[in-house]
Amino acid sequence: MSSREELLAAVRFDADGLVPAIAQQQGSGEVLMMAWMSRESLELTLTTGRATYWSRSRGRLWVKGEESGHSQRVLSVAADCDGDTLLLEVDQLGAACHTGTRTCFDTTAFELASIAVTS
Repeated sequence: MSSREELLAAVRFDADGLVPAIAQQQGSGEVLMMAWMSRESLELTLTTGRATYWSRSRGRLWVKGEESGHSQRVLSVAADCDGDTLLLEVDQLGAACHTGTRTCFDTTAFELASIAVTS
């Protein structure tokens, strides 16, 4: 298991100091949402266990559920192989999406089954 310092060192923040973070429901693997994290929001998440993101629209830190009550308890955080995306395993309380739905990925999927794949 990686230490906190190893995780923080592995993350590659973009030019704006942000990294995408995917929140996934613990147990079911359901993808709930994507948000942005700054180093500070990641450190706060690791310290408090509450999902804390950087809101680009608000221009500030944002603790998931601070306004809606629909919080995320973070159980684990992993960086991908390049360190440019995070995966948060969470226990979601209430809706994850700002629209009030369980997941932000609840729209009809575009199916590719009919497209022939050539090599």
